[in-house]
Amino acid sequence: MLPLAGRCIVMTRPAGQAEGLARELQALGAEVLNFPVIAIEAADPAPLRALDLADFDLAFFVSPNAVEQAFKIRLPEEWPSALRVATVGPASARALAQQGYASVISPQSGFDSEAVLALPEFSSAAVAGKRVLLLRGEGGRDLLADTLRERGAMVEQVSCYRRVCAPLDPAPLLARFARGELAALVFSASEGLRFFLEISGETGREMLRVLPCFAPHPRICAALQAAGAPAPILTEAGDVGIATGIASGLGL
Repeated sequence: MLPLAGRCIVMTRPAGQAEGLARELQALGAEVLNFPVIAIEAADPAPLRALDLADFDLAFFVSPNAVEQAFKIRLPEEWPSALRVATVGPASARALAQQGYASVISPQSGFDSEAVLALPEFSSAAVAGKRVLLLRGEGGRDLLADTLRERGAMVEQVSCYRRVCAPLDPAPLLARFARGELAALVFSASEGLRFFLEISGETGREMLRVLPCFAPHPRICAALQAAGAPAPILTEAGDVGIATGIASGLGL
């Protein structure tokens, strides 16, 4: 018998970004209920269109959304072949590979700004005097940009997308919760938690209190605990790590 057979796992990732994790969970026998609370919208394209990309030594993409939206604004042939590219995790690296980049700088674990800043390619000796283009969503963390500036880099930040609350009907999800059919909730972003509660209301808070909640980063676990989840479970990053953590956390 598969370890997650008969368990319904609720995923809150944006539409189009949940397939890999869904496959891992389904391979373990789980039913996956997608509840994509984050919708991605394009930001104003003018700032990125106005840049001379040849002025930069390195382009850093904070997420797969940044890759997708940046390459909609500036077509692949507009990006200089000499421009080095970097990102934070395997999903973004795969997105860059799909745009033709065989060599992508990214951490092998951690998958956050702290892990990126620990790479030798982002040391003071490596970035001092370099021009770095940081492509991100509106309202993202400033840690990476601030630290690179402290290390002597010249950083240009451009927002190429925004995250908004998706127009979801919570009724089917809440009905399944009322029938006791849900086994766990999975959050991949603190903003996703905020939108989840905005959509699901007080019943959503009850779900946090009652159901096991999983997240791949300590910041998200802290946000879950602050929202009422008594013991959020930290998993490894990446689709395999999250799926394995869910199987382990459910006591299987």
